[in-house]
Amino acid sequence: MITAINNRRSIRRYKNQNVPRQMIEEIIEAGILAPSSKNRQPWKFIVTSGAAKKEALAAMERGLHREKETPLLPGCTQYIGGAENTLRIMEQAPIVIFIVNTLGLAIHSVLTPEERIYEMCNAQSIGAAIENMCLAAEEQGLGSLWICDTCFAYEELNHWLGSEGELFAALALGYADEQPAARPRKGIEEVTEWRVD
Repeated sequence: MITAINNRRSIRRYKNQNVPRQMIEEIIEAGILAPSSKNRQPWKFIVTSGAAKKEALAAMERGLHREKETPLLPGCTQYIGGAENTLRIMEQAPIVIFIVNTLGLAIHSVLTPEERIYEMCNAQSIGAAIENMCLAAEEQGLGSLWICDTCFAYEELNHWLGSEGELFAALALGYADEQPAARPRKGIEEVTEWRVD
């Protein structure tokens, strides 16, 4: 698994090659095996390809257009161009898995401190599941891209998904058509404070 951690990259170019269902199921199983707060397992995975993926991406495109006119996230307008590029990557990837927080509260909810902690714990749980999925994809020779730009089409994609809970992220999957170099990381000395006896 350390090799998969070292080799994993965010892939933004994919070959036009189908991914076998068994491989997708093994990747989802890796997500299901992630630890979750109080074992709530607050996730649902919606696998799309072909026409279903096109419908989802049409909803995302509508959201990006709406975001330019009446932004849900006005402080993030400088990132819309990046989100449009992400949409093109999602179009190219043979598989896009939408990850739903089945216990998530609506984005406009005013949260009590307990609800805020609940949301944080569920977010950590789902993040662990997605990372497991990225590493499982790497081990199988597939590329992946963890996508948060779905937030710009939050309302449109939630409406399209029509499932209980709230859209959390998406994961593009496929055979990589690029070999990007590792991106710079902060060193252990920059991010670690030791408080030991």
